[in-house]
Amino acid sequence: MSTFDLEAAVERARARLAVAPAKRRADAGRSRLPPPLQRRLEALLRTHERPRMRDVQRVLRAWCTQHRVAMPSRATLYNAVERCRPARHAVASLPEAVRASLYNVDPAAELDGAQVAFYAFNYGDLRATAWAAGTGWLALHHAARMRGWRPKSLGLLRAVMAYRGIA
Repeated sequence: MSTFDLEAAVERARARLAVAPAKRRADAGRSRLPPPLQRRLEALLRTHERPRMRDVQRVLRAWCTQHRVAMPSRATLYNAVERCRPARHAVASLPEAVRASLYNVDPAAELDGAQVAFYAFNYGDLRATAWAAGTGWLALHHAARMRGWRPKSLGLLRAVMAYRGIA
């Protein structure tokens, strides 16, 4: 037996350096805000034009004080923007130009506003694009983060967002 056992040394080093994988929280990716606060925040975010986060914070601070709930941090509010989904649209209620850009979609379906904006900008004519440019800010915000954009269509969306102060 040699004085230096390489295999045993490697095993001891592995045992010393082994790091247990971090446990993922059961509620990872979901909001930990109290449901009434979450609903109030979503109501503040689901406006046509993008609200200033300072104003959202001010309104929420008053609401939290009144209901004795801890005020969420600014980072939590920005994370809530990413989780808050835009309004849904019944396909049958959309203008004809927008429906034409939604290929292979059941007329009885209901779609997320971001998906409607994505298809209207990417595949629609000028009327569909104009309709999508006037949708709520949250739909445009989420649509810009979707994959599969044509470069010129994404450029047009970003121009609309910059003009409306969404970017």
